[in-house]
Amino acid sequence: MSRSMEPTAKKIFKGVLLAELVGVFGAYFLFKKMETSQDFRQTMSRRFPFILEAYYKSIEHSGIHGIREQDQEKWLSGKS
Repeated sequence: MSRSMEPTAKKIFKGVLLAELVGVFGAYFLFKKMETSQDFRQTMSRRFPFILEAYYKSIEHSGIHGIREQDQEKWLSGKS
């Protein structure tokens, strides 16, 4: 019975590994897009504010400050 389980276990392992890789690369490209586009960050603030908050906290934790304030200033001045 253990021999018949090996191919199944390998398929499950490969599937989990692929899902993790897709997740890592997806998070990287999302972070890069937010880092380079203020308009994209504004879209994220409307659709997924918790993701934008995680982005702000991560860059503030790394020592980069003022991005949140710049975004809020631009978005508020754009509404007027």
